[in-house]
Amino acid sequence: MGYLKFPLEGRREKPRSTGLTMVIDKGVGLAALTDFLELNWPYVDFIKFSFGTSLIYPKKILQEKIELIKSYDVTPYPGGTLFEIAVAQNKMEEYFRKLKKLGFPALEISDGTIKLPVSLRKEAIRLARSAGFLVLTEVGKKDEAENLSLTETARILEADLLAGADYIIIEGRESGKGIFIYNLDGSINLELFKGILAIAGERREQIIWEAPLKKQQVFFIRELGINVNLGNILPEEVMALEALRRGLRGDTFKMSLEGSSSTIKAT
Repeated sequence: MGYLKFPLEGRREKPRSTGLTMVIDKGVGLAALTDFLELNWPYVDFIKFSFGTSLIYPKKILQEKIELIKSYDVTPYPGGTLFEIAVAQNKMEEYFRKLKKLGFPALEISDGTIKLPVSLRKEAIRLARSAGFLVLTEVGKKDEAENLSLTETARILEADLLAGADYIIIEGRESGKGIFIYNLDGSINLELFKGILAIAGERREQIIWEAPLKKQQVFFIRELGINVNLGNILPEEVMALEALRRGLRGDTFKMSLEGSSSTIKAT
C-alpha cells in the first residue's frame, strides 16, 4: 500500500546498528520459526534463546535453528543465564568454544543471578571479543531485592563500554514488572532511566532496553525516538512493535499529529 506514508518517518532499515529489535525465543519449533522469519525478518535484529534453554535442545535442532536464523540476516545468541551457569561451574572458556562450534555469532555476558567479580566480567568480554563474538552484556539483577543503585549501574556500564561490549542490555526480564528500572506496575523508574541516559551520554545507541510491555515500548519511542533499541519482544509482538515505531497504532500515530490539528477537514 505504497500510496500512504508512514506517519512516523525515518525508520532505519537493515543493515542497521540502531533501531534494533531483540526477540526472546522460549522454544519455538523449526516450522514456526521459518514462518516467523519469512514475515518478520526485516524487523528483527537479534533472537535470544531464552534463559538456559540452549542446553535442552537436541544438538541437531539447535544447530538448524542457529543456521536458519542467520540465513535471514538475524543474529542468534544464547541467554545470559547460560553464561552464568558456565561461570559457576568454572567452564567459561570451554563454554565460549562450544558456542563457536555450534555457530553462534554473538553471546551475552551477565550477572543477573550470580556475583561476577569486575575483573572476571572484563576478562569475559575480552575473551569473547578475541574469539570473534559480537558481545552483549546485561546490567541489572533478576531479584528485585538485589536491585542496583545508580552508582553501581554507572560503574558497570562504564567498565563494559571500556572493555569493548558492543551493546549493553538493561534488565527487564520477560515480565517487565518489579525489576530494575521498572516499578511493580510496569511503569518506568524515571530517576534510574534518566540516570542511565546521563551515564551513557553519546553512547546511548549502544543501549538495548528490555521492554516486553506495550506501554514501555511507547514510552521509549516517545522519549528516545523510533530507532531506540528494544529487547525481550515476544515473536507474536514484533509486527505490533514495528507498527508502533512507524506510527501505525494510535499510541504513536498521535505523535505525528502533535503540534498540528488532528481534525480532518471535510472535502
